[in-house]
Amino acid sequence: MNIKVLDSFWLKLIAILTMVIDHVGAVFFPQVEWIRCIGRISFPIFCFLLVEGYFHTRNVKKYLLRLGIFAFLSEIPFDLLFIGREDMWNAQNIFFTLFIGLAAVYCMDLSNKRWSLNYNLVAVMNIVILLAACGLAWMLKTDYSLVGVLYILVFYLYRGRNGMIFVVLGVITFAAYNGFVNQIYAILAVPIIACYNGKKGRSMKYFFYVFYPAHLLILAAIYYGIYGVMPS
Repeated sequence: MNIKVLDSFWLKLIAILTMVIDHVGAVFFPQVEWIRCIGRISFPIFCFLLVEGYFHTRNVKKYLLRLGIFAFLSEIPFDLLFIGREDMWNAQNIFFTLFIGLAAVYCMDLSNKRWSLNYNLVAVMNIVILLAACGLAWMLKTDYSLVGVLYILVFYLYRGRNGMIFVVLGVITFAAYNGFVNQIYAILAVPIIACYNGKKGRSMKYFFYVFYPAHLLILAAIYYGIYGVMPS
């Protein structure tokens, strides 16, 4: 039976839907565990799509530029919904994590191609790139922080090997969150990703870029309309 029935369009829809469920749960129903469990599926799918986008894009620098622009455009909506005005510098939105992760993938790819005949040098350079990317995400306090960067690099390093991705993501998640019950559900994204058929499907090139800050603003507005205060 052919299970590869999902193109990138449907993967994006699943990721977006589970992201919205997660954010609604985080803001309006923080005590309802199963909502957050569903939401854990979203980020790994976005990481996978980011890496696939890297291998299919015609211009990596423009890809990075788009992520960077929307990282800054999304910061105020992100802070309004999750952080609060007084603590705006205590966390940065997911676009910053995706930007750092993509930059790390790009640098690793360049390193692998330039020094392909020197395995030891490539290994050292990749470790340096990994540590630098994780350190930057940690210092900037991006959403998912260094774990988010590790997720992205797992999809890059083990591309096409879903069994290894499932195991490595599980180990990283369990170790980073001390077995935190909600976060471990992130590995359920891997069976969904395994259904990817390698096709693009309908174009959603800019939809997520716009949707992300827009839905944060909408949820913040709904919260304010109900409670008369901003979330914090």
